[in-house]
Amino acid sequence: MPVRLTREPGALPGIGIVHLGLGAFFRAHGAVFTQEAMAASGGDWGILGISLQSPTIRDQLAPQAGLYTALELAPTGPKARLVDVVQKVLVAPEDPEAVLAAMAAPGVRIVSLTVTEKGYCHEPATGRLNLEHPGIAHDLVNDLPRTSIGFLVRGLQRRFAAGLAPFTVMTCDNLPHNGQLLRGLVLDFAGRLDKGLAAWIAEQGRFPCTMVDRIVPATTEADRERVAALTGFEDASPVVHEPFRQWVIEDAFVGGLRPDWGRVGAEMVVDVAPYEFMKLRMLNGTHSSLAYLGYLAGHETIADCLADDVFRAFVRHLWAAEIIPALTPPPGVRLADYASALETRYENPGIRHRTWQIAMDGSQKLPQRILGTLAENLKAGRPCPGLMLAVAAWAQYVSGKGLDGKPIDVRDPLAATLAQAANAADPITALLAMTQVFPPELAPQLATGLQAARNELLTKGARGAIQALT
Repeated sequence: MPVRLTREPGALPGIGIVHLGLGAFFRAHGAVFTQEAMAASGGDWGILGISLQSPTIRDQLAPQAGLYTALELAPTGPKARLVDVVQKVLVAPEDPEAVLAAMAAPGVRIVSLTVTEKGYCHEPATGRLNLEHPGIAHDLVNDLPRTSIGFLVRGLQRRFAAGLAPFTVMTCDNLPHNGQLLRGLVLDFAGRLDKGLAAWIAEQGRFPCTMVDRIVPATTEADRERVAALTGFEDASPVVHEPFRQWVIEDAFVGGLRPDWGRVGAEMVVDVAPYEFMKLRMLNGTHSSLAYLGYLAGHETIADCLADDVFRAFVRHLWAAEIIPALTPPPGVRLADYASALETRYENPGIRHRTWQIAMDGSQKLPQRILGTLAENLKAGRPCPGLMLAVAAWAQYVSGKGLDGKPIDVRDPLAATLAQAANAADPITALLAMTQVFPPELAPQLATGLQAARNELLTKGARGAIQALT
């Protein structure tokens, strides 16, 4: 019978990283890189995880002293490894003071984030801080914050008052120019508290851009049972992931202090932009396109989509005809080869990445994953019927009803507003009027194409509309 994971007695490295949003992705990606970097080059880079909402991850990891299993799911079979770099998890709503105290500790040199697009409390269409967000409104007038932006600024404020150097703020979320975006949000918030604080952050702070890539589906009970069978240990919170991983990091850290990630495979670069646009548009853009159309066609996972020849032809069309022409490749990268590698990753039968999971929070994802590519294609006069069809599928999805009339459990911070617009007499016009999602200068250019795509979707169904297009 499996026994519960426990940490062997012994000295632990010091806490060097506080991570906001200790979800499955970071534990399967950044934490693994950090563990390997310490094994290769040493350093006090232990991780303190922060849950900004639920106590679930703390309650799962605390009895295991932060230990968990990372299960690699390859076509050739599973492979398990023990990850021991996370030492403790705090739940921010329970004790925000403890979180701020941890961020202000002199040994902490990096605060990193994976809080998903909606966790930045910004307007995706403009990139500006959403001052009407209830969490931001609360954090501007209260010393103990609720949001990721609030915690970052209040943590930096404590270091400023104590005469310490700022920590490097490193976002690992899928947002264009993510470090620059986060810097703007932090400075906007800080400037409303204290102009001197904002000036100090602007001068001494560092916000490196990053690009992260690894497919990490939600852990299931079957995954926990597989881990127990493989390892002999009962793990309440394993993570599962594909073999592939990539981490591209702008090498800009306060005092140059960071783990030796480059030694274990991370790419330390001057400019992340070509990599992030390649990944956001080629991987995330097609993931979202497959998620909405695949869900409406009855496909549960991305692998199921790729097993359907019509959907496989569709994603190949998106890459070749609509996405790659709007991209500048990173140095030494052939985008056609990257697309081929993505196709192989998507069809991995061991990875059951649900279309419903990828479809979450679409209002926050669409601008950077699909709308940016659409805008560049329209400017260049290139037709983009596949991406138009993907946005039309999103419009149907957020109505809360499938093409068969069955209800959809829509998870999105704008779910109620989206449902109202998507069920209007003219849903495309109503949705395009939502400036939180669609830039006002782009919306009129999309109207005709989206109306046509919606008509195709309603008359032919998701699979039929794709088949007609390809």
